[in-house]
Amino acid sequence: MSDMLQTVQTQYGPVRGRTRGPVHEFLGIPFAAAPAGKHRFLPPVPPQAWATVRDATDPGPTAARAPYVPAYDGLVPEVSIPGDDVLNLNVWTSATEGARPVLVWIHGGAFTNGSNALPTYDGTAFAASGVVVVAVNYRLGGEGWLHFGADTVNLGILDVVAALEWVRDNIAAFGGDPARVTIAGQSAGAMLATTLLAVPRARGLFRGLIAHSGAAANTVTPDEARLLIDNVAAHIGIEPSLDAFADVPIDELSTHVRAVLHEVQTAADPAKWGRLALTTLPFAPVVDGAIVVDDPLGVVASGATTDVAILAGSNAEDARLILVASGAIDQIDEPTLAAGAAGYGLDPAVALPRYRASRPDASAGDLLSAVVTDWFFRIPAIRLAEAQTEAGGAAWVFRFDWRSPRLGGRLGAAHAVDLPFVFKTHTCPENHTLVGAHAPDAVADNLHGMYRAFVLDADPGWARYERQRRTTGLIADTVTVANDPDAAERLLWAGVR
Repeated sequence: MSDMLQTVQTQYGPVRGRTRGPVHEFLGIPFAAAPAGKHRFLPPVPPQAWATVRDATDPGPTAARAPYVPAYDGLVPEVSIPGDDVLNLNVWTSATEGARPVLVWIHGGAFTNGSNALPTYDGTAFAASGVVVVAVNYRLGGEGWLHFGADTVNLGILDVVAALEWVRDNIAAFGGDPARVTIAGQSAGAMLATTLLAVPRARGLFRGLIAHSGAAANTVTPDEARLLIDNVAAHIGIEPSLDAFADVPIDELSTHVRAVLHEVQTAADPAKWGRLALTTLPFAPVVDGAIVVDDPLGVVASGATTDVAILAGSNAEDARLILVASGAIDQIDEPTLAAGAAGYGLDPAVALPRYRASRPDASAGDLLSAVVTDWFFRIPAIRLAEAQTEAGGAAWVFRFDWRSPRLGGRLGAAHAVDLPFVFKTHTCPENHTLVGAHAPDAVADNLHGMYRAFVLDADPGWARYERQRRTTGLIADTVTVANDPDAAERLLWAGVR
């Protein structure tokens, strides 16, 4: 049976998507004007309306960016589609009538890579089970995350807010309920999503938040934002001014962004980069006091977000994506491990025996991976849940435990291994690099099911997180519930992270 076509009227004009079985998909719908020409380095503005039916059967252009840094390139899927209309979104729905809950997906990629066009993020499985899915693009790298002040600050944040406003105004035409929106993201997408909790313009645009391997600990200060501009400008050989950057072609700027990011992620000098040498994410939202009004975790702790249900979690071995893929895990010796632990704020003499106790056969590289996983991913998720519950809101915590067989079985429950299971796209050949050719359906059923349950009912299926029990859902080929898993290691970070 051939695909059928379906037309929906949006506020800017009609779009025609494709029907595949029980699901309608509408791809590449502009939610803002192309951020090029007179709109480059400016906040998003509405797209020009169209009168004739617009084709929405193929993904739209992807934001300008260079390939991933070498460690990830070829392992983490990536798609590039040329064109200026990069501020577009994709919608999957089972019917254009009714009022179904909505999942808005914000992709990751270190704020410099990724897009909504990845086959990984196909929303068919969610849509077939009663959830409307919207996957959004936003500006990346220098285009979205160089902060010059005035009108050129947090452009990537404003892009996502504009997409959420489009959802509010248009999703009913696709069978979605604008009052039942959950935002979700992984890695930089999760960091961006949690930053929205500190953005007044985003208030009321979502009722739920899923933060997967990224939480409220990855913003930059205005001084760090200026440091980044100075270094990118020096790499290009231009003055560190908006006018000078505006003369650099978009694709050329992306190449320089990749080079600077590679330096920060592989050989950052703390004397030069300061705290960014630890976070390794120089391109990120800035707490500017206007768009992002304050530190997101502080905003949550103040009680300002108690109307938003929060589900936060990480992968058991997030940092192995970095260390195994690059080969660095085998170059780490005991002195390097001790120096690394100290660099993250721990006392090696106290901390490393605790990490070894639960990993008696681990190498020095394995132990450093566990430390980095906690500092970068697990502890920030816990801090987000703590702040929310202690302010009177509702929060849940999870951990993804399934270990990938890739890279000789060493990749494990690494960063991004979860993504194909979230969307039940684990059987797609594009995802075999991360999860192998025989990834188990049970893992997809469980992780996808957790997301779906939270979108439907703001409850993943276990008790809320609170300090007395610290209930955590552990997701693999089974779902188990544990109170305060790895408590001894968690306690090491009190007052540190």
